[in-house]
Amino acid sequence: MALMITDLCINCDVCEPECPNEAISMGAEIYQIDPAKCTECVGHYDAPQCVKVCPVDCIPLNPQHRETPADLQRKYLILTGPSA
Repeated sequence: MALMITDLCINCDVCEPECPNEAISMGAEIYQIDPAKCTECVGHYDAPQCVKVCPVDCIPLNPQHRETPADLQRKYLILTGPSA
């Protein structure tokens, strides 16, 4: 599953630079995660880096975007593969 940032976010700015897929950006009021770019760091790290650095634990799995580890791996390969 892709991750999401809840309204508990305090806009501390530590998650955005940790995302290897550039899936995190500032939304209208809090940071947000683009589920099309989020691989939960599959292919890059053993664990989601944004979750590791979040001081308020506001980055759970997004139930609206269910994905298997194989799905996340495919997405990683698409995002990081050679451009045409």
